[in-house]
Amino acid sequence: MNRLINIGFGNVVNSNKIVGIISPEAAPIKRMVQSAKDAGTAIDATCGRKTKAVIVTDSGHLVLSALLPETIANRVNIKEETDTVVSYNE
Repeated sequence: MNRLINIGFGNVVNSNKIVGIISPEAAPIKRMVQSAKDAGTAIDATCGRKTKAVIVTDSGHLVLSALLPETIANRVNIKEETDTVVSYNE
């Protein structure tokens, strides 16, 4: 089942495909982002704002987001928790 997570400004990503959510501040991550841009595997979902999180997918794509990594991780965790709740009103 696809679980779409809002990563800011109306952009969503399938949470089942996320391998990691990392901060772009470190030099190795900046190099990784530049390599992905050069290779065409970077998806810029920042809408012109500063990149605060880099989402690594299982296909090797990098999704750039203007939201903090913690915010995105919380949204993924909340989505997973609500999917496991059983409703007894059915």
